[in-house]
Amino acid sequence: MKRLALILSLLATPVLAQDSAEAARAAAKALEEASVQLDEAESARDRVRALTRTVQAYEAGLAAMREGLRDAAIRETELSRRLQSQEGEIAQLLGVLSSMGGKAAPAAMLHPQGPVGAARAGMMLASVTPGLTAEAQQLRADLDEVSALRALQQSAAETLQEGLSGVQQARTELSQAVADRTDLPRRFTEDAVKTAILISSTETLEGFASGLSEIADNEVLTNLPPMGDRKGTLELPVQGEILRRAGETDAAGVARPGIVIATHPRALVAAPTAATVRYSGPLLDYGLVTILEPQPDLLFVFAGLDTVYGRAGEVLPEGSPVGLMGGGDGDNPSPSVDGGGAGRTETLYIEVRQGDVPVDPLTWFASDKG
Repeated sequence: MKRLALILSLLATPVLAQDSAEAARAAAKALEEASVQLDEAESARDRVRALTRTVQAYEAGLAAMREGLRDAAIRETELSRRLQSQEGEIAQLLGVLSSMGGKAAPAAMLHPQGPVGAARAGMMLASVTPGLTAEAQQLRADLDEVSALRALQQSAAETLQEGLSGVQQARTELSQAVADRTDLPRRFTEDAVKTAILISSTETLEGFASGLSEIADNEVLTNLPPMGDRKGTLELPVQGEILRRAGETDAAGVARPGIVIATHPRALVAAPTAATVRYSGPLLDYGLVTILEPQPDLLFVFAGLDTVYGRAGEVLPEGSPVGLMGGGDGDNPSPSVDGGGAGRTETLYIEVRQGDVPVDPLTWFASDKG
């Protein structure tokens, strides 16, 4: 299948670092499982779940491929510089090997000092030959590796572009599946007038969050899975790296109580746990915002989205898509040799509020990066 072409070519790449290769294998397995789920999906909810896993697997595979290609570019640069610095020695080595490669004429076997000199010269040559052979083998290995790395990078753009086309198609299908989904339970109905009044009358996220209960009509109690034992273990809602932690100032000198995640363009944002959508839409200077309530008096705020899924009052299962980041039609298909954050041009702001008080999101979310 075309969906597997990206990951399979990734797994065949010999220059991938171990971590990248393991990530690629995991992505390939997830992609296969998502494909099976998609084929077996009977309801809109099943299709959304399968397409969400498909997009996430593509994103993981693309990230692993970029990491491997970045390692390949760095390795090629190192080898090329080493070979350039040894040009003189290489020329001498090739000259010696060339002279040794032909058949010696009878006159060449004579030595000015006679048989004793010839014997000594033979002994010296015998002791030097293994070293020359080892240098020649190392040179050949380096040249072969440089050639393989260049061939890999020449084909990388096409392979990455194929993967990007696949993930873009999956995102489009996901958006349609979300629009077709009508079987989610609803906890309340949003009063559009009250929502507009609340937005216009508040100037801070804190003020808006404290008034969320005012926009709900016909609210009913919904039993969601308990959260106490999952504190500190939730996966981040998007694939990326922590750019700023809670309380750290940004370039403008502003410190916020949430964290900022750097992501690739169009990255998928998913619900880290089952939750009620308390609000979804534009808010203040945060752009598009989704606010989830996994339990009473606990809010997860995701701000900076370009597309939002879900409507206020809906109860989302864990892993459900809540939106996409911005950044155009897709990532830059060209691999970069810059740091691990290269290409992560979008930022998602995450704030957690407990009892109407902001807390460090990393007390709820697990992260070994950033």
